[in-house]
Amino acid sequence: MISKLSQIHEKTQIGEDVTIDPFSVIHENVEIGKGSWIGSNVTIYPGTKIGENCKIFPGAVIAGVPQDLKFQGETSTVEIGNNTTIRECVTISRGTIDKRITKVGSNCLLMAYVHIAHDCIVGDNVIIANAVQVAGHVAIDDWAIIGGSSAIHQFVKIGMHAMVSGGSLVRKDVPPFTKAAREPLSYAGVNSLGLRRRGFTSESISHIQEVYRYLFLNSLNNSRALEEIEVNLPATKERDEIVNFIRSSERGVMKGYIN
Repeated sequence: MISKLSQIHEKTQIGEDVTIDPFSVIHENVEIGKGSWIGSNVTIYPGTKIGENCKIFPGAVIAGVPQDLKFQGETSTVEIGNNTTIRECVTISRGTIDKRITKVGSNCLLMAYVHIAHDCIVGDNVIIANAVQVAGHVAIDDWAIIGGSSAIHQFVKIGMHAMVSGGSLVRKDVPPFTKAAREPLSYAGVNSLGLRRRGFTSESISHIQEVYRYLFLNSLNNSRALEEIEVNLPATKERDEIVNFIRSSERGVMKGYIN
């Protein structure tokens, strides 16, 4: 059902079984996948591609012009995967010349008042709680969870299966499989409960914990810790994910454990 009280551009591509409630405005060059629901008072600007079975709640604004003074009107987009829920008053800015895309993956939940700035890449199965503010050029990998009212600095990376405590100021990269908390943000252990829920074995979790003992609990700098890890611990997918994340970090990673 598409309400006659919504304003929908004639060039919008709308899939089967899409519902659009009254008073929403959908501009040209927008694609909405089949089975999706668009609530009232939603604004979707040009350059948006929404996947199948998505839910976008009232007040959301998708693909608005970036809040970046360097933006010169270049063509850019927002892409949202399948089965993603975007709650009330979420704002997602389109990309700039840097990546030309802001992307939110499939099976994500963005709770009310979340802001996703330009050129951010959010993976699949990510949960971002209420009022989280994500600056430009941030990468959030699959299965990460961001606690409510957190603020994430531009260019920060958050690794897969990481969990960030509510109210956090995220100035540095958060490695995969970890819990991050305190101020300044620091290592608070491995996200073992989340990993068990997602099918990781006890052996895999113990191996991840051992990797982080070298990184955060043995008083080694990162370079030396990575050398020790590669010499002393067997190569696994999880070990290599952590090592590669630390090595590729441009902002540096969060602090180790603080008593």
